[in-house]
Amino acid sequence: MSVSIRLAGPDDAAAIAALYAPYVEETSVSFEYEAPSAAEYRGRIEEITRFFPFYLLEEDGVPAGYAYAHFFHERKAYQWVAETTIYVGRDFHRRGYATLLYGRLLRALRAQGFCEAVAIIACPNAPSEGLHESLGFRLIGVFPKAGYKQGQWHDVKWYGLPLNPHAERPRDPVPFSALPEGF
Repeated sequence: MSVSIRLAGPDDAAAIAALYAPYVEETSVSFEYEAPSAAEYRGRIEEITRFFPFYLLEEDGVPAGYAYAHFFHERKAYQWVAETTIYVGRDFHRRGYATLLYGRLLRALRAQGFCEAVAIIACPNAPSEGLHESLGFRLIGVFPKAGYKQGQWHDVKWYGLPLNPHAERPRDPVPFSALPEGF
């Protein structure tokens, strides 16, 4: 079995949309009600990769999971906080792939100059909470009944992970494309 992580591109949109669709259609893990099409996901990838990495993990050449980040909020004062997203296909759970993907993503975010990573988790979702806690994320807040899906209200938990020190005069984070090859 061969496992590799590479940067995703627009041509990976159909595979990524297929990995994501069951989470939208069958669970409350995602608060989207309709799974995005490959064309819509292509646009998301293009937007995200203007500043951030978007990683795709493959097992024997088959897309198995992905992870990316985006700005937590559009206001300038939030620019040092990146919100993370990660999904691993159901057929690929319990293989350590989420940890591998997060390792690459967090390394890149640190190098880009982000001070914090934030994960926003719809609950219940014990596997995701456990993953984030195992990586050093800590619970920073709970938004009770933040979303309604599948006939019930769901809390949202916010987890945070310090990435870099909070300097008195921080430098702006740099685009992922400014990093040396190998991230």
